[in-house]
Amino acid sequence: MSDLSGLRLATDVGGTFTDTVLTDSAANVLATAKTLTTHENPATGALAGVRRALEQAGTVTGEISGFVHGTTLATNALLERRGARVATITTEGFRDILEIAYERRYSQYDINLTKPDYLVPRERTFTVTERMSVAGEVLIPLDESGMDELVAELDAAQAEAVAICLLHAYANPAHEQRLRDLLQVKRPELVISLSSEVSPEAREFDRLCTTVANAYVQPLMSGYLERFAQAFRNEGLTCDILMMTAGGGMTTLATAARFPIRLVESGPAGGAILAARIARDAGLKEVLSFDMGGTTAKLCLIDDATPQTSRQFEIGRAARFIKGSGMPVRIPAIEMIEIGAGGGSIAAVDRLGRLTVGPQSAGSEPGPVAFGRGGCEPTVTDADVTLGYIRAETFAEGQFQIDMEAAANAIADRIGVPLETDARGAADGISRIVDESMASASRAHAVESGKDLGARTIIAFGGNGPLHACRLARSAGVPKVLVPLNPGVGSAVGFLYAPISFEIVRSRYTLLTKSNLEALNALFAEMVAEALAVVRQGAPSAAIASHRSAFMRYKGQGHEIEIPLPDRGLAPEDLPGLTAAFEKNYTQQFSRPVPGMEIEVLNWAVRLSTIEESVQSSPAASGPRAVPPHETRPVHCDITGRLVDAAYVPRANLIPGDTLNGPALIVEPQTTTFVGVDFDLAVDAAQNLILTRRDTP
Repeated sequence: MSDLSGLRLATDVGGTFTDTVLTDSAANVLATAKTLTTHENPATGALAGVRRALEQAGTVTGEISGFVHGTTLATNALLERRGARVATITTEGFRDILEIAYERRYSQYDINLTKPDYLVPRERTFTVTERMSVAGEVLIPLDESGMDELVAELDAAQAEAVAICLLHAYANPAHEQRLRDLLQVKRPELVISLSSEVSPEAREFDRLCTTVANAYVQPLMSGYLERFAQAFRNEGLTCDILMMTAGGGMTTLATAARFPIRLVESGPAGGAILAARIARDAGLKEVLSFDMGGTTAKLCLIDDATPQTSRQFEIGRAARFIKGSGMPVRIPAIEMIEIGAGGGSIAAVDRLGRLTVGPQSAGSEPGPVAFGRGGCEPTVTDADVTLGYIRAETFAEGQFQIDMEAAANAIADRIGVPLETDARGAADGISRIVDESMASASRAHAVESGKDLGARTIIAFGGNGPLHACRLARSAGVPKVLVPLNPGVGSAVGFLYAPISFEIVRSRYTLLTKSNLEALNALFAEMVAEALAVVRQGAPSAAIASHRSAFMRYKGQGHEIEIPLPDRGLAPEDLPGLTAAFEKNYTQQFSRPVPGMEIEVLNWAVRLSTIEESVQSSPAASGPRAVPPHETRPVHCDITGRLVDAAYVPRANLIPGDTLNGPALIVEPQTTTFVGVDFDLAVDAAQNLILTRRDTP
């Protein structure tokens, strides 16, 4: 009997489905639910999932003591250009930061190149007279006499939000703060974002882009979060709602409303947290997290139970796979590659007779043809249905009836006829293309990171991840796949493992050997106090861990390497160790250090987070027990191209120690694991499904 005290809820609003997970005080999953996302009001779908999960567990909303939420709303608003009308205010002489950008073309010889959309046209860019030095000294005071003229310009531009990014405001934010105060007196309804709060780092273009993106989604997200919280308060929720961030931590609603840009990619971050937790529990040193949902697939490299992180990524690339073609955003984020390859990805034959899949998605409205909700364009899910991998009797908890015939007919008509093949042949082509797209993305991501996929284990989850994991592993050259418990709602489960955290980065340029340690220690004290105030809002009495780092480079270089610092004040005796740590890390990335070069530091960072509870070890599994295939279903063999009989086994019937040879379908309420004909399955002590590839089918 589970303890119903200390109940925690997580809800992940995705592009197609909204996932809900309910756990008890010991982190045991009591109930899960997968509902279609209601795009007009995402809270409606979330409420439906919560009600279903609570009904399964026999409890009510008022008993919930913790609630974590992640959403794609901020991401979608940026991609679909559904944000506020933003104006920018920069230092006089720097009006054209967005126009100049990096002063280069992302594709040098493309005569039809499409410039990235930075959300603010030149006619909505304004300036003020002021100037700070790189050290934060006032060179030209802020000219307050021009405020009436500036307000008139903002009114004429019909600005709903303002992004203020003054030169070197990261070193001294006084002018930005004063300008905000003056504007709020005259136009209190304006939403204002300051670069010194959103992204207080050097590099004006990146800082301005991040501030613009924050201002762009701030009115939408603050209204959404308020309505979401009110809907659950009306339902009887009494605890605070915490928001998942792109960096893999949680923060309060108030902080999320101020910095909604940190919510971008918050759902996928939960999946990476889950995969890291599983890797740690299973003793896996190198893994590839694979989260395939209804709209996109997300892949993340994880080493030593730590996801790869980044301080910059791009939104809305004009050329999907070309760096520099999107809007750069500098926030703490778990680094992953995301491609338009989900269950709802639409397949088509282009004018050259080529089969294409995605990135366009049918989403939840109308959804794949098989859903019977008005969709008419064939999707990856329709292909999986036609190939026999998805069975009507177990799909999506029986929420709606799968129309297998309609899916096959749509594929035959839209894909089979142009390609002169039957429905199954066309469906196989769709499946192969989407699997190879994901494999190519994973290989490219690994190469860019200097990592090898051959020694890794894929941890697969999401509504479609376990279904495609074997085929992805085969194509990417990965020998083993792990499918955890409750994979269909994996990202939501990951939310409940995430710490409450907040990260702050400040730019303070210095040569490492000539650092003013007293000033740096004072800077860290300010940063720690600021981050602690945010973390304590969500965790008033929890134990807190602190992680400090510096972003170093050889003098004159353009990019930095993050180096850990001691979790205390810096002392002169620390400097030789930091030099050695930088040179070791530099050598790992670039094969050798550069002798005689001075090391400079551009940014300093601190991250405070609640301390994770110790991991409970799983009981040892019993001896191997071969599972007889009492039932079989015909499926398409993706190696031979023929129909074969696959074992059909409910996952609930499997216990630790069970083994099974592919092909097989392991079915559960929210997803199906397809065990390829060349894979063997074993259930480990934690009830994970371990799929290992044989040398021959």
